Amino acid sequence: MSLITEDIKAKADELYYGDEMCQIKSRELLKEMDLPNGLLPMKDMEECGIVKETGFVWLKQKKSYTHKFKDIDRLVTYGTEVTAYVEKNKVKKLTGVKAKELMIWLPLCDIYVNQPPNGKITFKSTTGLSRTFPVSAFQVEEEVKVVEEKENKERENKEKEKKEKENKEKEVVNGAVAAAAIEVKEV
Repeated sequence: MSLITEDIKAKADELYYGDEMCQIKSRELLKEMDLPNGLLPMKDMEECGIVKETGFVWLKQKKSYTHKFKDIDRLVTYGTEVTAYVEKNKVKKLTGVKAKELMIWLPLCDIYVNQPPNGKITFKSTTGLSRTFPVSAFQVEEEVKVVEEKENKERENKEKEKKEKENKEKEVVNGAVAAAAIEVKEV
């Protein structure tokens, strides 16, 4: 049974469809909440929504996806519907996410980050069991490089625009000086 009702969708401040847009918005939300950018490596997302008043967030994907976090050698499965209440450094009342501990899949319910951005992240299961890992295990480096490249390109474009503007201003000044010189010669 879906936790996302039409009433909840009607209250959404932000509602997005399609994998590309949902990927972008989910990463933006993680960044805004000071959570690691690789915390929700979901695939083929269909819908995501945010109710800012309560912090309620949902993500829907076409099928369940199991991801291995290599740095900590852990498997996590993301159901077709993931919901949570988010706030700075915390994810509460999480549904749709399970982590494999030994041979048992445990539903996760809370996540919180201590000493962001490079501190520790703790995952709590509905059974009360919790595990703490380095935040870096959930950071996606490739995305950091892409963001840095984008920022560098934007910086280069701004510098280029600034130089072009300065050159146009020089041309205007030089044109005015030339016109004044011609006027002086004619007098």
